[in-house]
Amino acid sequence: MLEPVGDEDVAGVVRRLGAVLASDEGLAELAVRTRRSRSQRGEVAQALAEGHVIKVFAFRGATHYLAAEDGGAYLALRAAGRQWELPSWQQHYRLEPQDWPRFRETVRDALSDGPLTLAELGAAVTRTYRHLREVFDDGATTLIKPLMWQGDMRFGPPRAGRATFLRLDDNPHWAGIWDLDDAGPYAVASYVGAYGPTTRAQVHYWLGEGLSAGRKRLDAWLTGLADRLQAVEVEGETAYVLAEHVDELLAARPVHAVRLLPGHDQWVLGASTKDEHVVPPAYRTPVTRKGNLVIVGGRVSGTWAAAGGELRVTWFPQQARPPQEALEQEVSRLATLLDRPLRATIEIR
Repeated sequence: MLEPVGDEDVAGVVRRLGAVLASDEGLAELAVRTRRSRSQRGEVAQALAEGHVIKVFAFRGATHYLAAEDGGAYLALRAAGRQWELPSWQQHYRLEPQDWPRFRETVRDALSDGPLTLAELGAAVTRTYRHLREVFDDGATTLIKPLMWQGDMRFGPPRAGRATFLRLDDNPHWAGIWDLDDAGPYAVASYVGAYGPTTRAQVHYWLGEGLSAGRKRLDAWLTGLADRLQAVEVEGETAYVLAEHVDELLAARPVHAVRLLPGHDQWVLGASTKDEHVVPPAYRTPVTRKGNLVIVGGRVSGTWAAAGGELRVTWFPQQARPPQEALEQEVSRLATLLDRPLRATIEIR
């Protein structure tokens, strides 16, 4: 949805991307808005409040926005490893596997009357589980994660700068945690559909390293999707696309569109920052460090930073510079998204 820019609503953008990193709200909103032909400030927060998207711990233990309709597929993969049953978890939290159903029910009951801050949730839960008081005093992040993976809770709207939590099943748009046999093939096909041509290694990167889905499971799902996937060759490397996309792919022509993307955008995270087709190896460091990205024809060609009315573009010296008119048009579009005039200056490093 970068060329041409799409017309999906917020949830549609998130669903298409699979997930949007939510650790920086400003970057997350810009990632969504830059993919919409019409957008407005605060629309991601509104979609969260209305339940069209949910905010949970998901990929790589970080907070992400997921679409409420299919978020349960990704959480099913994340929960499949059942980390809360590991001996280290049992020893640290003094919760045996058979204790979890009652513990989860206690958490859901505590959240039944509306959003609670962590301190409020901890006060309610530790009336029964007193030994967890120190855990909640320390932040309880690791303990909360599997409760989200299993569909018990989600982040709510912040209150006075503090995170709050809500039940997930009180969201009318929430479709629940998917059956793993349905979730796996759906997640693989969605990833290939969004980021293809993609390699098996990239599928393992996104769903294996990202969600701990398990190598054997992923290989089995890939094998089961053989009739939906088409092998293609990309510069001598075998990759896969959805069979339904082959004709469109073969008919595609190169474009040189310029896009100014926020740091940690899905364009680079989805394929991984190690994908040399997208990220030149020599310039991977600023990409992984949340630098705002200048994309030309799909390839990272520089970074940008806005301060006041000035937009400073730092160009990677080995990358071809885009047409000045294309860059000016994208700067104008970014100025509209940021709601302030911008004047661009370019430097080459």
